[in-house]
This record gives sequence, structure tokens and C-alpha cells, in this order.
Amino acid sequence: MWLPLAALAAIVLAYPTSAAPTKEVRRVLILNEANSTFPAISLVNQGIQAGLSDAPFHLDFSSEYMDTPLFPDPTVQREFRDFYIRKYRNLKIDVIMTVGPSPLKFMQEEHQRAFPGVPIVFCLPTTGARRTAKLESDFTGVENDIAPLGTVGVALRLQPGTKNVVVVGGVAPIDREVLTNVKNELTAYESRLNISYLTDLAMPDLLERLRHLPGNTVVLLTSVGADVAGTRFKSNESGPMVAGAANAPVFGFFDVYLNHGEVGGYLSSLSEQGRVAGGMALRVLRGEKPRDIPKVTDTNSYMFDWRALKHWGLNESAIPAGSIVLNRPATIWESHKQYMIGGIVLILGETVLILALIWLRAKAKLAESQLRESERRFRLVANTAPVMIWTAGTDRKCSYVNKTWLDFTGRPLEAELGDGWLDGLHPEDAERCLQTYTEAFNRRAPTELQYRLRRKDGEYRWILDYGVPRFSPGGTFTGYIGSCLDVTDRKLAEEAMATIGRRLIEAHEEERTWLARELHDDINQRLALLQVEVNRWDEQLPESAVDFHDHTRQVQQRLSDLGYDIQALSHRLHSSKLEYLGIVAASRSFCKELSDQQHVEIDFRHTGIPQGVPKEIGLCLFRVLQEGLQNAVKHSGARSFRVELRGTAKDIQLAVSDLGVGFDPQKAATRRGIGLISMRERLQLVNGHISIASRLGDGTTIHARVPFSSGRDSVMAAG
Repeated sequence: MWLPLAALAAIVLAYPTSAAPTKEVRRVLILNEANSTFPAISLVNQGIQAGLSDAPFHLDFSSEYMDTPLFPDPTVQREFRDFYIRKYRNLKIDVIMTVGPSPLKFMQEEHQRAFPGVPIVFCLPTTGARRTAKLESDFTGVENDIAPLGTVGVALRLQPGTKNVVVVGGVAPIDREVLTNVKNELTAYESRLNISYLTDLAMPDLLERLRHLPGNTVVLLTSVGADVAGTRFKSNESGPMVAGAANAPVFGFFDVYLNHGEVGGYLSSLSEQGRVAGGMALRVLRGEKPRDIPKVTDTNSYMFDWRALKHWGLNESAIPAGSIVLNRPATIWESHKQYMIGGIVLILGETVLILALIWLRAKAKLAESQLRESERRFRLVANTAPVMIWTAGTDRKCSYVNKTWLDFTGRPLEAELGDGWLDGLHPEDAERCLQTYTEAFNRRAPTELQYRLRRKDGEYRWILDYGVPRFSPGGTFTGYIGSCLDVTDRKLAEEAMATIGRRLIEAHEEERTWLARELHDDINQRLALLQVEVNRWDEQLPESAVDFHDHTRQVQQRLSDLGYDIQALSHRLHSSKLEYLGIVAASRSFCKELSDQQHVEIDFRHTGIPQGVPKEIGLCLFRVLQEGLQNAVKHSGARSFRVELRGTAKDIQLAVSDLGVGFDPQKAATRRGIGLISMRERLQLVNGHISIASRLGDGTTIHARVPFSSGRDSVMAAG
């Protein structure tokens, strides 16, 4: 019974729902007193990771180590500092976390110079609060508050006859600091207990002394990072040696020593300190200021090793309520509760499952009946609809077409189901339609298709097909439904309108060409002959007819200017350079003529224009250039313009830009100026596109694009 349910749960949990949104990145730099081989450092860092585990950001951690226990020399520490300053000076850091006194001192002295404005969250596993009283406002964190009085108090409760307290410690700087704090606290017990200190000893001598302690003694283990002989120890090395050698119960102040034979006490939890510091860093990353986050000093808990309690015969009932007890043997319930709970859950689960199956069966029958009725109603409505209707399942295959569809194609329902409907499509449309439909289906997006479908009389008719995805009330995708209209008449009307527009433009261009040739070949030639005749008269006049000479020269100049203007007009009406030299030469010539005529500056550039641009495309772009540039010169108020022709592997692009007064393209579109309409219609005939970017005061850019794939049968009138 459970195997199918487990398999079903695994499938549901493994099924991908949606891609996780990309998280913002936050950088966290952790500066540690020692390297990660020291258990205390590992515990604090594990706690930091736990405190930051709920961060809504992607955290990029960098961990560095001052290694003070191994390299206490100030010169070496200075080199470490300089290296880390250089390493991170060009990297944006969102928060710096320090673990231990040396990294905190580093930040106190170098923060403003090396990391100005970066928040600092410190964690002091072995240092009292007095060291952090004068920190800047960018600092906050967790201060270790070891509690010797709490540990001694619980030790006396567990061993009421205690007369002697032996304090064990090392000679490393951290050992000395912890020992000083312990001595200050234990002054309250000096009148009641005999307190002695085993600190300035080599480890072998210390262990020998611990083997011969007097009765009614408890041992307080502070910190042994190094002995007087210079031997260095980690907590997981010194703790077991002290607890194993002592002939009296060993109590302490740090949870890192626990689980090695030490009884326990009111312990400072290093992992808890790290977790609290990580939580404070998370608040900083969320936007809080360090000065608004109070420092934390109390992370201690009563913790004991059950095996050590039993070894020394200490009364477990004397420990404070709520204490953490490690290594206590599990009760029958604790040992077998997973099996007992599993059996109960199995029985209850089977009962619930049976009841659920009965209920689901009844509900399924009702739903099936309702579905059949809904399906019957849908088919009744669909079969009487005047449009063709189809549905598809989650497999993309056609699952239903209505009677209108069948009447149109003249085929039976079975022939249309699955992929059978594709058989009625025009061969040129089938692959395109199937690809578009499949892409929309995979995206669960609406789709609009136009294709030719074979009618029952054999004629292909244009169909507009619009489909949308269907979803159940619970949001489950169930397939597609679509409707189709015969739009053949509309397309024929559109093609007729396009043909009329093309013929009008053809006639317009032919008229321009005829006028240009008449002006150039007839009128302009006649003016030239007249100019020659006037010049001959001028040569035949006597030198004494000065006034008449001046008059004839003026007439000659006017005839010359008139001939130049007629020639320029002829070029604008029909550019022979476009016909014989191509779009680049014609465009450059037109820009120069317009620049000379209007006394403006036109910067013409071209890149990548291929040889042999089709005549209809070149003529279309040339007319758009003429219209756009003349409008810009006339209306923009600018004196400088830029024209750029650029060819790519797929199209030719034209851009006409100015830095003039600009205009509102929306309002211009509503006015439907003849120039804009002409440019748009010309481009449509070569499957081109035009866009206008303009804002008041920021100039205007007209951008036209024409693909090389334009069909020649539809673009011959593009000019």
C-alpha cells in the first residue's frame, strides 16, 4: 500500500514547477582568528552559515584567516593585514564578519582607511565585553560572556561536599585573557573554597598533577591553547587529555570541550554565538544599520554529558531545568518511536486511504456524469455554430472538430482527428503552420494561423485560425480549443487594394520619369540652344554697346540658372544615377544637391551595401530618402542632418536623422500626412517597414528596413 503512495509522492516532488527567480548577490567577508582546523573556528562558522540560511539573497562568501595562534609576531600580522587590504580593496563587500579578537582589532584600526562604510559584525568567542565599549557606529556583534559563577554554582549543586576548586589553563594570549576573567569572577568564592591555579605548567606536568588531586575537588577547565613549554594545542586535543587525566570531575565554560569526558556547566555555545552573529549580519544585509542592532552578550546554556555525570556519580536531578544533556541513553519510546509512529500512521493512513478511495470513487462517478453532460452540451453548441471549431488534447493531437468543419472539408470525423487535419492543408502551408502551432503549444500561449484549407469541392480557401490553451479550475493544462473563419474574400479584397495601390504608384513613377525626361531631353536642351543663341548675339554686337552686352550676359546667367534648376528638378523626379550607378551614388548625389541648394550640412554614410541591389528596392529607398530628408530640411529647423545606408546579410536599412525641434509621432499619425503615407505604402510593396522616433526638442530619426527576400512579383511598382 505504501510503495505506490511513496512513488507517487516522489514523482510529484520531482516534477519541475517553475524556474527559481534569480537572486541578488550579496558578498560576505569572514575574517577568522585561526584557520578552520581549530574546532572553535569551525563551530562559529557553522553557526554563521545557519544564521544566514534564510537570506533572500545569493550569498558570495569569502573566508580569510589571521592565524594568530601560529603567527603571533606583529610584523607577520601586519603583512596579513596589508595582503587582505590589497586583495579586497576593489571588491564591493556588503558586510564583514570578524571571528576573534585579532580580526576585530584589525577592523578597528583599518576600517575607515581600507573599508569605509562597510558594516562590521563581530563574534568574540573568548573575549569579554570590555573590549568593545568604544566601537564605531558601523560595528555590532556578539561578545562572549563566560559565566564562571554559573558553572561553579552548578558544580557545587552536583557535588555538595566540594572544598577545592582547581583552575586549569594555558599560557597563550587567549588563555591568559580567559583566565583573568575567571579569576575576577571567582573572588566571590574565595572565602568558601580553596581555589588553586594550574596554569604555568608543561602538559605532562599538568596531567601528572591532575592525577593526584585531593578528594572533594572539582576542576575548572578554562582554555589551553599552549603550555609553558611552547607546545600548542587545539581544543579537541587539550580537552580530552585534561578530562582523561583528572581524578575529579571536570567542568568548563565552552561547549567545544564537551563530549570528551568533561561534565559540562554553564557553557558558552560557540555555534550559537555564530548563529546569532549570522542573524545580525542578515539584518544588516536587509538594510538595517549596525548602530540600530544591539550587541548580544548572553549565549550561554546549561549543558552536560550524561556519561560523565554517571562516571562521577553526580545526581542528574540536581541539574537546572531545561538543561541540554548529551549522550543520554534513549528510552524504549525514543529508541523505537519511529517504528511505533510508523505503525500507527500506517494503520491510520490505510483507514484514511480506504475512506478517501470510497469518497473519490463516488466523486469520480459524479464528475464523470457531469463531464459527459458538459461534453454533450458543448458538442451541441459547437455543431450549430457558424464557424469551424476544433479541440486538441495535451498531446497536441486534434481530438474533435465540429459539424461545420466536416461540412467544409467533406471528410469524416475520423479522418480529421490526430494529425489527419494536416492532410487538408495546402502543401506550401503545412510545415509553417505545424511549426507555429507546436511552438505556441509548448509555451501554452494563444496562436493565430493563416493557411489554405482544401474545401470539399477541391478549391483551397484561406482560413484564419485562432486557438487558445485550456486549463482546468485547478490550473492544470488540458489542451487547446480554436475557431476558424474563411477569410478568402477578405484576402482577395486586400490583394486587390494592394494591386490598385501598386498600379497607382507605378503610374505615378512613370509620370515622374516621363516628366524628368521631357525636362532633361527637351526643355533643358531648348534652353541650352537659346543660351547659345544669346551668346552668339552678344559676340556679334559692337564693343560700344556696353549696356546691351551687360543685358545679354544677365539673360545668359538667368538661362543658365534656369537650366540648372530644371536639371535638378529632373534628377529629383527621376534619378539617372540611381538607374545606372545604384542606390549609393544616387543617394550621395541627392544629398549634395540638396545641401548646395538649401545651404545645409548633410553627412552621408554607407556601409555594406552590396552590388546589384534590385531596382525596385533601390528606387523605394531613394524615394523614402527624398521624402524624409526634404521634410527634415523643411520642418526640423536644424542645419545639420545625417543619412546612413547600411547593408546586412538579410536587409538594407536607411536612417535619416536630425537634431531639430522634433514632433509627436502619435499626433502626426492621426494627421496622416501624404508624405508619411507615401513612404509607408512604398515600403509595404517591398515587404519593408518604417519607424519614426521623435520627441519634442530632441530631434527625429526615420528608420526604414527592406529585406532582400521581397518577392519580385509584388514589388515592381515600389518606386
